Amino acid sequence: MQNNIPDRYRKPILILGCGNILFGDDGFGPQTVNYFKKNYSIPGNVEIINAGCSVRNILFDVVLSPKKPDKIIIIDALDVGKIPGEVFEIELEDIPEKKIDDFSMHQLPTSNLLKELKDQCKIYIKIFSCQVENIPESVSMGISKVLLDSIPRVCKLIMDEIKRD
Repeated sequence: MQNNIPDRYRKPILILGCGNILFGDDGFGPQTVNYFKKNYSIPGNVEIINAGCSVRNILFDVVLSPKKPDKIIIIDALDVGKIPGEVFEIELEDIPEKKIDDFSMHQLPTSNLLKELKDQCKIYIKIFSCQVENIPESVSMGISKVLLDSIPRVCKLIMDEIKRD
């Protein structure tokens, strides 16, 4: 099995942009990854991935990998009652149980995989988030302007976190 695990999941820092681009502001993570790749020089010890709705699969591969990253940075939009577009860090234990959609990072078993990586594998987990303005009930591509405007702030936080190593 370990031969099937991509090398990109084994770099010291793994950054995952989570979210469904088909549901408005839930696409914040993938949009942030795209912006980061276009506007920043990515160090060789960092892998940044638009995880979209497949974050569970990626985290499962990391759990199974004999060589794991030292740090995983998650980028995701959340609805926690803050001002739309507000950028914040959230602790793994504070991820709301309310699901945004069926592919959400916030539901089990994804949050359990993150907890296992943190507690059992001793991987440092950092979650950067942005308060959503709108997650529609039906398909609606594109994030709101207030979230688009927040992307550079999240990218700066990511760079600051990368430089800490």
